[in-house]
Amino acid sequence: MPDFTTLRIDKDSSNPRVARLLLNRPERLNAINDATPREIRAAVEWANADDEVHVIVVEGAGKGFCGGYDLTQFGEGRIDHPCQQERHPWDPMEDYAYMKRNTEDFMTLWKSPKPTIAKVHGFAAAGGSDIALCCDLLVMAEDARIGYMPTRVWGCPTTAMWTYRLGPTRAKQLMFTGDTIDGRTALAWGLANDAVAPEALEGATMSLANRIAGVPRSHLAMHKMVVNQVMQAMGLEQSQQMATVFDGITRHNPEGLWFRRYAQAEGFKAAVQWRDSGRAIPEGDEARAAIRELEAKRKSP
Repeated sequence: MPDFTTLRIDKDSSNPRVARLLLNRPERLNAINDATPREIRAAVEWANADDEVHVIVVEGAGKGFCGGYDLTQFGEGRIDHPCQQERHPWDPMEDYAYMKRNTEDFMTLWKSPKPTIAKVHGFAAAGGSDIALCCDLLVMAEDARIGYMPTRVWGCPTTAMWTYRLGPTRAKQLMFTGDTIDGRTALAWGLANDAVAPEALEGATMSLANRIAGVPRSHLAMHKMVVNQVMQAMGLEQSQQMATVFDGITRHNPEGLWFRRYAQAEGFKAAVQWRDSGRAIPEGDEARAAIRELEAKRKSP
C-alpha cells in the first residue's frame, strides 16, 4: 500500500472492492497542510489503478472529518507562502496557481471514474467541506456539521461546489452567513444522501459502498461521466476559476489581512472565535487602521 504523511489508503478488510482513504492527522483535526492535496491525488490514482477497487470511501481519523486548512501554518504563522504572501504588492497569479493546483487535487475525487463517498463525522469545515463535496456521495452523522465559515472573512470556496450541490438559494444562505449545518439539515436540503446516528455511520456508509461495489467498473464510470457532464455544461470549471481568484483576494484585501494579523497577534483560536461569533468584521479603512495598530504593537519592544 502507498505510504503517506497525512493520510492512508488501503482496501477494506471485508470487501477489497472498497478502498478506504483515511485523512490521518487526528492531532490537528485532519487539517490540510501543503502535503494533503497532493497525497489525496496520489491515493485516488492508486485506487483507480487497481482493478479490484470499485468505490472509494473518504473519512477522517479522530474527532472529525477535516477541520479545513491548518491555521497554525496558514493563518497564525509568519511565513511567506504563495497563499499568504508578506510581500507588497502580492502576486495574485502565484496565489492562484497554488490554490488551483490544490483544487485540482481535491477534484480528483470528483473526476475519478470510480465513485467516491465522503463519510462525515464531527466537522467538515472550510477546506474540509471542499474535500467532502468533491466526493460523489455524502453520508453524515446526524450531529456532524459541514460548512465554509471563512466566507465571513479570509476565504471563498475554490471548488465552488455549494451551488451545484445545493442550488443558488441555499448556497447563498451558507456563503452569506458562514454558517454550518448538521447532518439532519444536510439530508433535508438534499446535500447528504443519508444522515444517521453517529454509531450507525460506519454501517450506513459501508452498506452503500458495498451496494455500489457490486456494479461493474465500466458501468460506474459511464454513469458518473454522464452526471458530471451536466455540471461541466453548467460551467463548473469557469465557476472554480473565478472562485479561486476571489479566494486569493479575500486573503489579501484589507479584511483578509486584518484577519491574519489578528491571528498572528492573538492566536488563530481568537481570530476564529471573532469570525464565527457573528461579530462585525472590520472592513475597508477600519481594517487598515486595525492592521497598522497590530503591526505597530508587534514591532514595539
